This record gives sequence, structure tokens and C-alpha cells, in this order.
Amino acid sequence: MLTAAVLLTGCELNRRKTNERTVERNDADTEMAMQEMVDADKAFSDASAKNGMKKAFLEYIADDAVLLRPGFLPIVEGDAIQFLNAQEDTSFTMTWEPKGADISASKDMGFTYGVYAVKTKDTVLKGTYLSIWKKQKDGKWKFVLDTGNQGVGEKKEEE
Repeated sequence: MLTAAVLLTGCELNRRKTNERTVERNDADTEMAMQEMVDADKAFSDASAKNGMKKAFLEYIADDAVLLRPGFLPIVEGDAIQFLNAQEDTSFTMTWEPKGADISASKDMGFTYGVYAVKTKDTVLKGTYLSIWKKQKDGKWKFVLDTGNQGVGEKKEEE
């Protein structure tokens, strides 16, 4: 996490919420790059709903990624892929919705955060997440760090 903080704080960031409120942008290319990253996060969630969490995570994880999970030390690189491969995901569906994003001035690294939902046959559990994204050499966005917190209370939407 310290590495992520150093990487992101060393960059000029262009923050915005992904809801309908707009923030004046000073660079159309930066706005487009941020939207591509947010779209990757949304496609990641769609892939999880359609193909299962494990398959989606394996598709969108970078080779050098870190997973932060409750009860575990940071799970790094190849260990993260082994951890994901060991997950059982047939009894639930996991989706999420980005609520905000930020991107570096170099437009090759940023983060998304939002709310996730895990749905079983009769229960819906919600939590929050943060994913740090890096644009790969092939132009695709993959996450380099993913973490989440269980439990979200009901909150009145901002007006």
C-alpha cells in the first residue's frame, strides 16, 4: 500500500467522481484516459457477473499485482494468481460499481473506488473497494492492487 501511495502522491492527479456531477477538466486526453480506466473497471465487474469472480480477476490482474485481503499478509505477484485460482465462486455473484476515480498526469496509472455487492441465493452483502490500475504495454488497463472492506451501512445518497 505504501508503494501505491508513493506512486500516486508523486503524480499530479485529476480527481473526479464518476456520478453525473462533472468537474472541469484541463485536458481532454486525461479525461479520455480516465474514462478508459473507469470503463475497464466496469467491464471487470460485468465479466465477474457473466463469467464468475475468479475468471474475471484472472483476466484483469497484472502480473505484478498485490491483493490485500482480511486475515492475510499482502498477496504478491504469482501468489496472488495462486490465491485467485484457489477461490470457489460458484455459490455467489460479485459485482461492483465505481463511485470515483483519479489518474496520474502521465495517464498510465490511477485508481477507482466504489461499492461492491456479493449476492448469494438469499443474501446480499455490500462493501467498499479500491483498485489501483496500470495501463499495460498493449494498451489494456489491469489492476496492480486490489483491496476491499466488508460491510456498508445504508447511506442517503448525496443530493
